[in-house]
Amino acid sequence: MNDVVNQPQSSFVAIDLGASSGRVMIGRLIEEGTQRIELEEVYRFPNGAVRMQGRLQWEIETLYDGVLTGLRLAAARIAQRGDTLAGIGVDTWAVDYGLLDGSDTLLANPTAYRDERTKRISDRVYEHISPQIHYGLNGLQTLPFNTEFQLIADLESSEFAAAESLLLIPDLINFWLTGVKAAEITNASTTGLIDVTTRTWSTELMEALSECFPGYGKVPAMLAPVVEAGTVIGALTPELVRSWGQGEDETNSAIPVVAVGSHDTASAIVGIPASTKDFAYISCGTWSLVGVELGRPVLTEASREANFTNELGVDGTVRYLRNVMGLWVLQESMRTWVDAGVTESLVDLIHEAGQLTPFTTVVDIDSELFLAPGDMPARIANYAEETGQPVPRTQAEVVRCIIDSLALAYRRALLQAIDLSGLTIEVIHMVGGGIQNELLCQLTADVTGLAVIAGPIEGAVLGNVLVQARAVGHAAVAGMNLEQLRELGSRGVPVKRYLPTSGKRPIDFAELEGRLSR
Repeated sequence: MNDVVNQPQSSFVAIDLGASSGRVMIGRLIEEGTQRIELEEVYRFPNGAVRMQGRLQWEIETLYDGVLTGLRLAAARIAQRGDTLAGIGVDTWAVDYGLLDGSDTLLANPTAYRDERTKRISDRVYEHISPQIHYGLNGLQTLPFNTEFQLIADLESSEFAAAESLLLIPDLINFWLTGVKAAEITNASTTGLIDVTTRTWSTELMEALSECFPGYGKVPAMLAPVVEAGTVIGALTPELVRSWGQGEDETNSAIPVVAVGSHDTASAIVGIPASTKDFAYISCGTWSLVGVELGRPVLTEASREANFTNELGVDGTVRYLRNVMGLWVLQESMRTWVDAGVTESLVDLIHEAGQLTPFTTVVDIDSELFLAPGDMPARIANYAEETGQPVPRTQAEVVRCIIDSLALAYRRALLQAIDLSGLTIEVIHMVGGGIQNELLCQLTADVTGLAVIAGPIEGAVLGNVLVQARAVGHAAVAGMNLEQLRELGSRGVPVKRYLPTSGKRPIDFAELEGRLSR
């Protein structure tokens, strides 16, 4: 690294926003010697939904302020090195949106997907639209917070009445950066309003919804044009460039903003260091996304009944997966304990949990019981009592229960993905912050019987940067396909390999799954 540190390089800024934090990172495309991507975090800031005016909301303007602060810091660092700021890309969570009026003023904070206003709305939709027809159009797993259901909950609101446009969170950030409205496909496909076969807004589905729910007919005109990942949306506005105090010369007045895989999972899958097509992935964070990459959607009745989703990916791919509740339950448990004045670290608790007997108590981690914020240890205790299992009493026992239950959910989703897609899987790639939980990684290998390659932690950022570099036509990556991008991204990326532990007593999975009946 020292031999190239003083050479000018192309740098890309990746804005990666999650449900608990946001960060701004520089991806530096090193062109001397072995080409590779170097990542550097320049700014991190908290995020979290807050309850205001009876709803769980995102403080989006505060989040955007964090984005701008990070951009300024990143631009200054890039300029100090003498490097070129070659692009900016945004990836975030899915489904949530902002409503804008005719003057493009945001009407209210976006409501967070964990808000309970969408309960049972999907049932109302299926009273009017056949679940089979619905799935045949959008190919989505039924989740209560899908955008199409959130909109039904919003139809009677004053904000919806005044709205003239709707932008998902990454598209909203991009609009504020460039003044251009666009709907990037990987995130748009989570709304339930995209035709999964044509990769366009589904006029047929929205017409059917408008027949059932007065006011829904307004939605099509509110939506921005769909663009594929890798589209240059526009340039950073001159006002933002001037606000950095760097002037508006020829170099920094046309900084491209790229529609990357704006669903963070889509970017994370681009960043997987896969050397074969026969892989499964687990994007492990607040949510866990467990699935495989396909060339076309699976729209069979068996797929619908299994509640699998066909989200759209980069380069015409399909992210065939199930949403698993993820580390949210563990994060909320830690929050509950911290609020109660308990300060033992998560690292210590995971170590203690690793010494306990596995699978003493398991819960259905995907139950709606665990969706909303709240006292997760108490909910786990209630679940254990109702199913006749030992009640976790200590913090370590709760942590063990969560990790065991999460690994079982991974196994269940993976086996279904293999069966429904017909793929043969050789290895599981785990990416995201959750791979720092070594107990979970090893347990995933044990319960699936497959090797697990964990890394990179910054998979979403890496994928974000790779798509940016190709989109702006950088000579080092121009024309690369996904396999080639992944190979470039894998250079120098630390990963850890977990193999199934041999010699252990076989796990009775049928007995464990039987305990989940409530």
